[in-house]
Amino acid sequence: MSEDMKELKKELAKRKRIAMEIASEIHDIVEDTIWTNHFKLPQLSQKLLAAVEEVHAFAAEHGL
Repeated sequence: MSEDMKELKKELAKRKRIAMEIASEIHDIVEDTIWTNHFKLPQLSQKLLAAVEEVHAFAAEHGL
C-alpha cells in the first residue's frame, strides 16, 4: 500500500472518529440527561449529519 493511500485512510479514520464522537454525545444525552439537555439535540444532530456526509464525500472522492 502506498504512503498516499495510508495517509488517505488515516484521514478517513479521523473523520469517522469525529462523527462517532458526536454520536456518542447524542447517546449520552439520550441515555443520561434527556430531561435537562434535550435542547442540545437539534444542533448535535445537524453536526452529526454534516460529519457523516463529509465522511461519505471524502471516501467517494478518494475511492475508499
